[in-house]
Amino acid sequence: MRESSLARHRPSVWWGAMIICGTVVGAGMFTLPVVMAGAWYGWSLLILMVSWVCMLLTGLLFVQASQHYPLGAGFDTITRDLLGRGWAAVNGLSILFVLGILTYAYISASGPVYQSSLNRAGLHLSVADAKIMLTLCVAAVVWLGTKGVSRLMTFCVLAKILLLVTLFGGLLTQLDIATLANSGASGQAYWPYTLAVLPFCLASFGYHGNISGLIGYYAGNKKQVNRALMLGTFMSLVIYLFWLTGTMGNLPRASFPAIIDAGGDIEALMAALRRYLHVSALALLMDVFSHFAVICSFLGVTAGLFDFIADRLQMADTRLGRLKTACLTFLPALCASLWFPNGFIAAIGFAGLFATLWAVIVPALLARKAQQKFPEATTHAGRQNVAIVVVMLFGGLNVLAWTLSWLGWLPVFRG
Repeated sequence: MRESSLARHRPSVWWGAMIICGTVVGAGMFTLPVVMAGAWYGWSLLILMVSWVCMLLTGLLFVQASQHYPLGAGFDTITRDLLGRGWAAVNGLSILFVLGILTYAYISASGPVYQSSLNRAGLHLSVADAKIMLTLCVAAVVWLGTKGVSRLMTFCVLAKILLLVTLFGGLLTQLDIATLANSGASGQAYWPYTLAVLPFCLASFGYHGNISGLIGYYAGNKKQVNRALMLGTFMSLVIYLFWLTGTMGNLPRASFPAIIDAGGDIEALMAALRRYLHVSALALLMDVFSHFAVICSFLGVTAGLFDFIADRLQMADTRLGRLKTACLTFLPALCASLWFPNGFIAAIGFAGLFATLWAVIVPALLARKAQQKFPEATTHAGRQNVAIVVVMLFGGLNVLAWTLSWLGWLPVFRG
């Protein structure tokens, strides 16, 4: 009877999957068709699915390593114990850099968007005021805990999916297979551009900062955490496939160089798509969709950064302790965004390299060290070893791709 009662009160896998999907699928999805224009549809889908499998494996490997530690032990605690203080310091810096720069990026990018919408609604605010208001709202939700984040994330993801179908369902109904296959162009190569796509696909499945919070949310139940990771990342993959099919099936490959020259951002891509969407309220729907996309990623990234800081500094899980953690999570990024609104552009390119370290390489090393330190508690060691090798190769390829791209040795699609 007691077990049945506990089962009824056990959080659903759905809530955890919503956190993962909401973190993964955000405003960054608008860049995928642009960066994949060279490799185009077939090669891009292959790289995207390979990246999904590898990034899911890294999450599962970290969950496996965490099972040997008390509930509440975070990324930093586990890394320090298994890999030593040196690795923990390097890993901690990479996590702080990636999550911090993303928090900074979302505050900087969302401020003008929300300011414009609020002004149209009659509430006249400056961009700085809009950034402060949005940051305070998100900080309040994260301060409340994982349950509050999951509920709001569920609403945002469902609304985002509904808006996605509303906006781009028309694109699928007028899908041109010839455009999708780029059959009108002969003698064009796609594979030389595939390596450059890899780091963007890795970044498109970044959720690892949220795993520690999910482990605590499910009270250390490994099966539920794993199912949440699998469901959440699979939902993200489906949304990406829907999005890429809708865009690449209507926008010819030859039109993307102009989008790239215009900055390759959301506005440039939307401007190219508008001719294919015959909806009277299209501008409003696009604004609303971009709002939900940004807020989902903003919530997911900051929740992961919040959990990491709390673990690293051993903050108390009280109202005052969580308030201190929230201040450390949001205030530095908010101040940097107010003082240097455009300064993240140069630094954001390095975020992918650091993400490869802590979201790919370190989880594989943790799983291997956990096998060696806790051999009696290790199960399915053979399958784990195969996953570790696959993940390490994937991480090495991403480092190679980033390095070659930074050196300018990879081809850039110009039409």
